[in-house]
Amino acid sequence: MLYVTETTQMQTTPPGGGAMPRSPEYRVAVDSLRGLRQDLFHDAFAYRPLPARRTDGRFARRLPGRLREYAAWTPHALIVVAALISVAFSTVDTGGPAALTGLFCAVPVLLTMVRPVGAFWASMVSTPIVAVLGSRWGEWPWAPGGFVCHLTVLTVVALRTRPRTAGWMWVLTALYAIVADSGIGPTNTYGTNSAAMLIISALILLCVTVRHIRRDAVQEVTAQQTVTAHERSRRTLLEERTTIARELHDVVAHHMSVVAIQAEAAPYRVDNPPPELEKAFATIRENAVAALTELRRVLGVVRAEDYEAPDAPQPTLADLEGLLANVREAGLSVDKVVTGAVRELPQGVELSAYRIVQEALSNTLRHAPGATARVEIGYVLGGLGLRIVNGPPPNPSLIKTSPGAGHGITGMRERVSMLNGEMTAGASDDGGYEVAVFLPVSLPDEGAA
Repeated sequence: MLYVTETTQMQTTPPGGGAMPRSPEYRVAVDSLRGLRQDLFHDAFAYRPLPARRTDGRFARRLPGRLREYAAWTPHALIVVAALISVAFSTVDTGGPAALTGLFCAVPVLLTMVRPVGAFWASMVSTPIVAVLGSRWGEWPWAPGGFVCHLTVLTVVALRTRPRTAGWMWVLTALYAIVADSGIGPTNTYGTNSAAMLIISALILLCVTVRHIRRDAVQEVTAQQTVTAHERSRRTLLEERTTIARELHDVVAHHMSVVAIQAEAAPYRVDNPPPELEKAFATIRENAVAALTELRRVLGVVRAEDYEAPDAPQPTLADLEGLLANVREAGLSVDKVVTGAVRELPQGVELSAYRIVQEALSNTLRHAPGATARVEIGYVLGGLGLRIVNGPPPNPSLIKTSPGAGHGITGMRERVSMLNGEMTAGASDDGGYEVAVFLPVSLPDEGAA
């Protein structure tokens, strides 16, 4: 028997000598009571003033300046009107002092503007007082003024707090109705209005809760859209940099290969070259080959798996006429104007200028079909100037929205930034669009220096 008793005690004692684990129901009840204490008891009378309404909404923006300032205080005005309505109801068919019952009905409603949770408790306290003072020939447990007051307080407090608080307020209202209808209170009443209070308040709080949920969902979607737009912009930037790196890889690799070949062939062009010259050319060739190998190793990682090196060399401004011919065939009327002395520029500058003109004209075809465009190229002393401008579309209704990823302007800015240039892009005065770029090019003597 002793052995059996000890075994039973050992089985009922948890490991480590601690307390028995609580059941899920117990934990739910504890969490609920903790939520009730946090929502309705902790800092119940904390000062939380009702903020002014924003004046940048759809309706407020249409109001004149003076009325727009007043529109910011619309919520406060509505609460004051609700308080006056509750006072008016408290003075109808009441057997008590109208001024006192009106005061008890108005104070909780006005208190929602500064202490929302405290206003609920004030309404719970004023409800039986107003009912007793005005219970000569009325309903129980809410007098007409108290009925309007409590519904208004529940609505405003639910709007200013979270849905869980609204649920706790309805539960306490239901408990008060059950207690009040259990035989407590005057007998000379027309009947109970607890069912009406609970049904109407439940519908109102349900609508407010749905509004809260919708607002939170909209905010979450907006936040996700912001993050998505940021990630899309970042991805677009990386894609454009990858494209630029691929093109520059082909340009630089070509020049390095030419350097290596010329360094290898140079000694054979001179009869009996001195050993020092042969050694110098050999060193140049070795450095060029090493640089070319490192360039291919570093920049080769930006190539896509299906990327194939172009058979033709990268385009330059000399190939611009072919681009303009293709654009004209697509239906865009475009003119080209060249100013200054045409000269050969570094291949990186030529390639970037060609790509900028190409992207600007593509944007014109996409966003302004049927418009006329103009490409201006200016060879100046310190670099190259580009200006691509198009007029407004003749029929804006034919324009189809193209969400795209925003590669155009991003790619142009990346190319200009790579060359330490300047760029402006924006709508023109006539409703068209203008892209202006300046790409600096150092003079020969500056490069030698």
